Amino acid sequence: MREEQANRCGPGAADQARACTVREALDRVGGKWSIGILIAASTGPVRFTELERRVEGISRRMLTLTLRNLERDGLLVRHVHPTVPPKVEYTATPMARELYESLVALTRWAERHREAISAARTAYDREHGTPAG
Repeated sequence: MREEQANRCGPGAADQARACTVREALDRVGGKWSIGILIAASTGPVRFTELERRVEGISRRMLTLTLRNLERDGLLVRHVHPTVPPKVEYTATPMARELYESLVALTRWAERHREAISAARTAYDREHGTPAG
């Protein structure tokens, strides 16, 4: 894994390593599925099936991978209750809860400007002859 990280982030110079960590963290919290998961988990413990319902369009596999990565980065804590069947809950860490207001603000900004962004894309594509997508 360290070799894979080194290949993505370049030489091991201290400044580059710090920049790489920051870039990876921003990629993680700004990821397509991470924002919805972190917002849901920041209000209290949430179960896998509840996340599956709340994060529209996410597959079980992608939810599992994203949860694992958020847990690895220290943004979520996974708690398995000793029941049959096991009850698994995810809770945002203090570090993730600190992000909550920023994520909500970013989401609201995107919702407010969705139509303007769509119109700008359409105009750009028409002007530059690029396919929509």
